[in-house]
Amino acid sequence: QVQLVESGGGLVQAGGSLRVSCTASGRIFRLYTMGWFRQAPGKEREFVAAITWSGGSTRYADSVKGRFTISRDNAEKSVYLQMNSLKPEDTAVYYCALRLSVVLTTAEHEYGYWGQGTQVTVSS
Repeated sequence: QVQLVESGGGLVQAGGSLRVSCTASGRIFRLYTMGWFRQAPGKEREFVAAITWSGGSTRYADSVKGRFTISRDNAEKSVYLQMNSLKPEDTAVYYCALRLSVVLTTAEHEYGYWGQGTQVTVSS
């Protein structure tokens, strides 16, 4: 069984930076895509970023383009989200997700494994 554990969330002032990490455990026999989603209070969970197995292709939500960078380390079975120029509207619980496919997608239902989430709070 695959498990995902996020870390690195916290409180930061607007304009600041934060990096969240996610590490997978368990046996994974297929190449996989990883992504980040977030859910703000009172809102539905939304796509943030995704990265293919090779790391050669990434996709971002328009709201974070140019500010967030997703990366991965396959040897560590980890994915990272570097968040710069943070805004109060970035405040949310950030979830790591894994999809057992090399095809990159932003669709939440395509990801079969999820972490428990890590809180990111940006103060104004």
